[in-house]
Amino acid sequence: MKIRALDVSEANSYIKRLLINDPILCNLKIKGEISNFKVHSSGNVYLSLKDQNSKINCVIFRNDYDKNLNLENGTKVIASGYISVYERDGSYQLYIKHIEVSGIGNLYIEFNKLKEKLQKEGLFDYKYKKPIPKIPQSIGVVTSPTGAVIRDIINVTKRRYPKVHIKLYPVKVQGDGSKDEICEGIRFFNKVHPVDTIIVGRGGGSIEDLWSFNEEDVARCVFESKIPIISAVGHEIDFTICDFVSDMRAPTPSAAAEIATPDLNDLHFKLDNIKTRMNKSLTNIVEYDDQKLKYTFKRINTILNDYIINNKIYELDNIIEKINFNIENKVNKEEMNLRNLGSLLHNLSPLKTLDRGYSIINKEDVVVNSVLKVSKNDEIEVILSDGSLDCTVNKINKKEV
Repeated sequence: MKIRALDVSEANSYIKRLLINDPILCNLKIKGEISNFKVHSSGNVYLSLKDQNSKINCVIFRNDYDKNLNLENGTKVIASGYISVYERDGSYQLYIKHIEVSGIGNLYIEFNKLKEKLQKEGLFDYKYKKPIPKIPQSIGVVTSPTGAVIRDIINVTKRRYPKVHIKLYPVKVQGDGSKDEICEGIRFFNKVHPVDTIIVGRGGGSIEDLWSFNEEDVARCVFESKIPIISAVGHEIDFTICDFVSDMRAPTPSAAAEIATPDLNDLHFKLDNIKTRMNKSLTNIVEYDDQKLKYTFKRINTILNDYIINNKIYELDNIIEKINFNIENKVNKEEMNLRNLGSLLHNLSPLKTLDRGYSIINKEDVVVNSVLKVSKNDEIEVILSDGSLDCTVNKINKKEV
């Protein structure tokens, strides 16, 4: 049979119908690594899927593209869609209707959706983050009792700050019922047995293993806790919703214990520094106050000298002057009295009698007032007003009675 020549467009159209009608190619799943990833201004996404030996061009129309997946070159994915031909270029490509990151799939999508939802509600906001106590007395740990998490936390706290009490609330950290047990542990430390800090954690694992810490119930329970919570879920590269809601995220359980406790050696060092600074400060204060006190006393003494003492000296001078005046008056008065008394006495004195022509006779310094006290030839002294006479008694004339 002789077949006519087909136009290029007819050939491409025929091939397209064949591909679309193929039961396998119309509903195909391909896994591979993304390359040549590009988001067009129209919103359509163009990329290639490749493995070690080959590649296939792909397109995702904007209505089928989920931005929450954060696709980029190197991401391994599983793409679902159909094979068809782009007639203009005569090239076939995979038209992707659904895509999921390989090894994560729908869980990763759910993770991003819940993360976006809680972020919009403000559960991740820094203003709600509670400060972690610097020197706790007790730490509550919500984790498996048999895992390495609790051992790591105990070892680190014993080394750094052995005074703290570690209180374990044992829970399942994956599987059925684990999310409820985690919430119960958080509520237990908030309502029944209060602690200073709560550590919620588990070891590393796949996203499925860590999924209990991506549950909305756990996220809201962490957010509602009145006690600061440190999230220590998985390894450093693992992130969970619990990490974003908690007050502090630790890359490992050991790091969580370091965040939750101070280093005792550092505390001693800081306390010694504080003590040294306080002693120095106190010494400076004492010296400064001592200088102020001395200066104050000096000023007081100056004031006393300039005002009080001078005033007292002035008052004392007045008192002395007054005393001297009174003494002088008293002396003058007494002197006048003495003169008057002397004058009076002088008038009564025998000497006054001498002035009137009388004399006084002494015998051996004894006044002779009778002839009986002398004998003939006795030597006597006759005292006159202007001198005395030494005489000898020649004759005694006794008065007849």
